[in-house]
Amino acid sequence: MLKRRRDGSYELRLAADDRAFLAGLADQMDELLDEAPDDPSLRRLSPPAYLDEEDIVREAEYQVFMADDLRKSRRASLGVLRGTAQRTDLTEEEVVRWMQAINAIRLVLGTRLGIDSDEYEIDVDEDDPLAPTWAVYDVLSVLLEHTVRALSDQL
Repeated sequence: MLKRRRDGSYELRLAADDRAFLAGLADQMDELLDEAPDDPSLRRLSPPAYLDEEDIVREAEYQVFMADDLRKSRRASLGVLRGTAQRTDLTEEEVVRWMQAINAIRLVLGTRLGIDSDEYEIDVDEDDPLAPTWAVYDVLSVLLEHTVRALSDQL
């Protein structure tokens, strides 16, 4: 899928349909950020910085000040995923952005599926209306793993 070359660039090997699918997911995620910023599945994209009840004011301030920066960064990553999906050569910075975009989409899907940890079992009946979402989540998990491995590859 993704392989680091000796010159530090990355080779992306994906079928044309998979590339178009990933670009489409980036579009859908952008739409969700625009049209439904209060969607509960987006909460994991802006986790709390302060967990204690006495820090509720600090947490509110953090969310107000950081939410825009986080959204801009997330949109930039989605833009890189969308803009480079058809290419076979990527830079390390682009691969990092791919990782961030894929992880964000995966977090939203995981929230919708009720996944709250890295330890989960997929036992989905094909008639389950969420079966396609589980399949996308699984594909993104594999792609994320390949991306992390490629980035950690030392030549």
